[in-house]
Amino acid sequence: MKLELRGITKRFGDFTANDRIDLLVESGTVHALLGENGAGKSTLMNVLFGLYDADEGEVLLNDEPVVFAGPGDAMAAGIGMVHQHFMLVHPFTVAENVMLGHEDVTGPAKLLDLEAARAKVREISERFNFNVDPDAVIEDLPVGAQQRVEIIKALSRDASVLILDEPTAVLTPQETDELLGIVRDLRDAGTAVVLITHKLREVKAVADTITVIRRGKVVGTAEPTASQEELASLMVGRAVTMRVDKDEAKPGETMLSVDGLTVVDEAGIVQLDGVSFDVKAGEILAIAGVQGNGQTELTEALLGIVPSDAGSATLDGEVITGKAIKDILMSGLGFVPEDRTEDGIVAPMTIANNLILDIHDRKPYSRGGVLQPKVIAEEARKHVEQFDVRATSIEQTTGSLSGGNQQKVVLARELSRPLKLLIASNPTRGLDVGSIEFVHKRIVAERDGGAAVIIVSAELDEVVALADRIAVMYHGRIVGIVPPDTDRDTLGLMMAGAHDEEEAA
Repeated sequence: MKLELRGITKRFGDFTANDRIDLLVESGTVHALLGENGAGKSTLMNVLFGLYDADEGEVLLNDEPVVFAGPGDAMAAGIGMVHQHFMLVHPFTVAENVMLGHEDVTGPAKLLDLEAARAKVREISERFNFNVDPDAVIEDLPVGAQQRVEIIKALSRDASVLILDEPTAVLTPQETDELLGIVRDLRDAGTAVVLITHKLREVKAVADTITVIRRGKVVGTAEPTASQEELASLMVGRAVTMRVDKDEAKPGETMLSVDGLTVVDEAGIVQLDGVSFDVKAGEILAIAGVQGNGQTELTEALLGIVPSDAGSATLDGEVITGKAIKDILMSGLGFVPEDRTEDGIVAPMTIANNLILDIHDRKPYSRGGVLQPKVIAEEARKHVEQFDVRATSIEQTTGSLSGGNQQKVVLARELSRPLKLLIASNPTRGLDVGSIEFVHKRIVAERDGGAAVIIVSAELDEVVALADRIAVMYHGRIVGIVPPDTDRDTLGLMMAGAHDEEEAA
């Protein structure tokens, strides 16, 4: 099938998410749509899949214009989409999920024909070596297998164009390699694959053609032979460094000591299982693991957002477990949460006020309990310029900023005061490559200034680039602490719980 988008424009109020985008995808090819978070990639594919109506432009299949009133029309035309957040019903089996919304019936009683769905799953699974049991329950499957179920769903509806939206976001390195192999098999079978991603390594590994989108516009096309630096420059519009420049760490005394930290949720499920580790002043401990293996509970327990059920944490000799959040922050802890909108900003407040959330009652921002607007504004302008926060003014509400600019506000606030310990969860999520380069330099500067740093990241490349040591989490436990030059296969096995390492210095 030949798929073509001509002049697609999509606006949300005054914001133009897609600006006259042209795209051509041929059968039997992998077309990578490359761009930073917020560039407009997913919006464009949501237009193609019938989830959004384009304000301008047209979609053509085999040179014939088509209009989709919804995803059902797109699927009927042979377009399938695997969303970044899976659309599966967890208590249902694989076969039940595959037939959901397209139920076949059999016999006079018109009973659901589950056997036909099972047969379809087996046929597709065998054809592409998916190794998926049609009777397996979704909630019992690992994430990589759940993603294969999503692909089976699309192929079971005769998709000749398959859209994959950030498909490796929650996969281990081994699962990522398996998925890329599946993409190649789909291409070789004649399927047109549109791969939405911001990961340069994966684009170069599997793409036949690369289209780069920046701020809603196509800014260029490239061949997979292009270097990562060339692709990154297209993404951000200037030359960038794709490596983290840092000298060897010079660790000092232990700054943070965690001993047997345990968190049990309201349902009685152990989310954090007796975690123990130390972080020294002047080093970066990066925590790797597939999302949902206790990383969130660990960072939130250290800050006091969630109570710990056992164990303790000591910062610079002072026990912080059980203290109020504000007291923990004032003891010298900086915190960049993984969910900026829920935990990092107060959306209706101005940028200037968000920048002083945790120090608004301290000098020079407050005197005698009265805020000092001139001082607050002066400091806010410095931080906005330094962190390249793109806003109309410091009085703009933080909630009206793009996600990437909201993240910059959080980073500006947390990195602009003296810290003993910095905890940052996915600190570069939503940032362009140029901003990532800046943030990495600031994180390394915190380390070199004597702070202890904990980085939690879903990006294994970021973990390896920043870490002085890597702690791998699986099912609420640290299964090993290893050097940053540990090979990706070993890290992947540890992330999957299949390879425990003894703790390394």
